[in-house]
Amino acid sequence: MTHPEPHLLRTLAPLLAAESRAEAPAAGVDAGDLEQAVWLRLLERLRDDGAPSRPADWLRRAVRAEARRARRAALRELPYREEEAAEPDASPESSALVSERRRVVRAAVRRTPGRCPRLLAAMLDPADPTYREIAGELGISQGSLGPMRSRCLGCLRRMLAAEVPAPRARGRVR
Repeated sequence: MTHPEPHLLRTLAPLLAAESRAEAPAAGVDAGDLEQAVWLRLLERLRDDGAPSRPADWLRRAVRAEARRARRAALRELPYREEEAAEPDASPESSALVSERRRVVRAAVRRTPGRCPRLLAAMLDPADPTYREIAGELGISQGSLGPMRSRCLGCLRRMLAAEVPAPRARGRVR
């Protein structure tokens, strides 16, 4: 693998930062996360196919594609409000079900690869640490946290698909 042209990366950096800042709010993601995802796409592109013939155009399209992907993911990910915490007056059965789901999720978190167990455990921490605190604990840059979180959650989602039945849609017609 040849190293990417440093001039190309320096030239694209301001454009990528500006495009990411412009697209991030509508996508509901952090501009830094969007920027890092596009850098990753560019490096993969350079490794596999070489530099794009029109790098600025490619970069704009890549930012928009990543923003669309983030919007689609946000639409699919729904919070489980009923599982937040068992109400004191909840039935023993519902408390047991909530506890069992949490146990299954935590067990799956421990089986995830690489740094994922530590990252996901930090995200599930009741103390609700900030990205800066989590990055410091893991010894990685804060900008790497978003893409890593996304990969780890994707892995966890795939692992749990067979273990935890999907909730029924509430009030949605499909």
